[in-house]
Amino acid sequence: MKRITILLTILFIVSIQAQNKIHRPEITAEEVKANVFYLASDAMKGRFTGSPEERIAGDYIKSEFQLYGLEPAFNGNWFQEFPFIEKVEMTKANSLTFDVKGKRQNLKTGIDYTTVSYSGKGKVSGDLVFAGYGISAPKLNYDDYSGIDVKGKTVVVLQYHPEHDSSRSEFDKYASFRNKATVAKEKGALAIIFVNGYTPKNDDDQLMELHYDGAPAMKNISVQNVKRSFVDEFFKADGQNFVEIQKQIDASKKPFSFSFKNVKVALSTEVKEIEKKGRNVAGMIEGSDPVLKNEFIVIGAHYDHLGIDQLKESSMYKGQDKQIHNGADDNASGTTGVLEVAEKFASMQGLLKRSIIFVAFSGEELGILGSTFMANNFPVDIKNVVAMLNMDMIGRLNEDNSLTIIGSGTSSKWKELLNQKNIYSFKLGMSEGGSGGSDHQAFSNKNIPVLFFFTGTHPDYHKPSDDPEKINCEGEAKVANYVFDIALVVDNLEKRPDYVKVEEPAQRGGDGGKTRVTVGTIPEFGFNGSGYKLSGVTEGSPAAKSGMKTGDIIVKFGPKTVSNIYDFMYAVQDYKAGDKVDVVVQRDGKEIIFNVELIAR
Repeated sequence: MKRITILLTILFIVSIQAQNKIHRPEITAEEVKANVFYLASDAMKGRFTGSPEERIAGDYIKSEFQLYGLEPAFNGNWFQEFPFIEKVEMTKANSLTFDVKGKRQNLKTGIDYTTVSYSGKGKVSGDLVFAGYGISAPKLNYDDYSGIDVKGKTVVVLQYHPEHDSSRSEFDKYASFRNKATVAKEKGALAIIFVNGYTPKNDDDQLMELHYDGAPAMKNISVQNVKRSFVDEFFKADGQNFVEIQKQIDASKKPFSFSFKNVKVALSTEVKEIEKKGRNVAGMIEGSDPVLKNEFIVIGAHYDHLGIDQLKESSMYKGQDKQIHNGADDNASGTTGVLEVAEKFASMQGLLKRSIIFVAFSGEELGILGSTFMANNFPVDIKNVVAMLNMDMIGRLNEDNSLTIIGSGTSSKWKELLNQKNIYSFKLGMSEGGSGGSDHQAFSNKNIPVLFFFTGTHPDYHKPSDDPEKINCEGEAKVANYVFDIALVVDNLEKRPDYVKVEEPAQRGGDGGKTRVTVGTIPEFGFNGSGYKLSGVTEGSPAAKSGMKTGDIIVKFGPKTVSNIYDFMYAVQDYKAGDKVDVVVQRDGKEIIFNVELIAR
């Protein structure tokens, strides 16, 4: 009851602030400051997607749109909800028991062991096998599974790899936990238990944190993490020395795998995904031209951020205490830009030719979830969207007036227009491609010309210190006015801007980081089905040349089954430039095979 009272009080304050704030059609530093200081206040607790504070921020944005005279964009609604997995939790059906020389040990959940977030559901009992680092890399003449039989058994596997003391090793690409679990499953193991070794030095021996990693749980294999002290006992029971065996593997780069003779294991695993709803907020101004009003310009920014402790893996803060990540620049600044540009355009209702949709996305920090959902579920035919202008981190314009614009090559109109309207003496840095890890990418993937405005990174990025006091309000007002000027020209064009597909490197998450080749796929973040779904393919890439396209779901890469993005990354890593591989995709309910010739990254 107390929490509800607090939330209602905050909502009341929001309402009063929205009513009392001075509203002028002009884009001013004063209004920029008012919006940023509200959205990035401590009361908003970092605006994590699906949180009560995200909803309060969304209500604030809606109230501003209403005051300007916008109409709701989602068929009479201001909000568009989208589902996402907030976290995973262990159920009560988790256990881990060892029998060491006839002595039974029941381990305590969360203290002695944990079930890993992507573990499958299962019960396993029987033999236990030590499989070194759990790496099978024939091309490196290294295979921890050589000479041992793990079918139907549980394997104990070390984290890292034999060259963990090297800053750059060929073993790196085989060392991820997901990768090792996939290998164990392929070898026939029913369960894998990870353990911290003695090198590199790890005195804390922390258990893995239970957090959702963006892909569905694995099937047909249980995955757990156990404290090192228990594994020490297993080695001693078999007359072995854990420390010395790891040192031997590291020094020789040769596996030392074996079945424990005096240890049996019984375990059960079950994790459940906790689904929540995020909200996009959007308002619209209808154009007055009887024909062009059926074409739409999208002006957007994300309003979510990292919260307090919800996205710890994305935070650059290294402290142990929980702190609010206010996200003033990322991205209360961009959200404020949308509000200010919307207010200025609202003063011109009846004078605009095309319709304009102003949208504040959520879920960007989770992988452009909100914008991807909106692009896939647009309130009108998305083919009628002529351009998307995105503002993300526009609040730190520096002394040399540098402004980065991504997507300048996605239309032949952009560069001339950007230079022509640069009456603000910006030092423009342009990048032609339509990617870049923000919400515009969801629209570029739909072959829509995009422009992403960005004043650059800074030491406060993704830290609690990204506070409103550090926003250059005058500079942001200039950027927002520049975006307005660009959008106004687009609104008055006789013909919509053409779309140019820019050839560019494969995108983050698409081909697996340290692989030697690229396929040219762009993942659809938030996809929770089986397979690896594409939100796009890069122009001129192997994927594009073979015929793959947006919406395809890769289910097999060469001989390997692909159930998620991690399986795809694992499957790609052993190929080299020039190799040809059959890729099976699902499209419209049917399976299609593409023969893809890979190229160097």
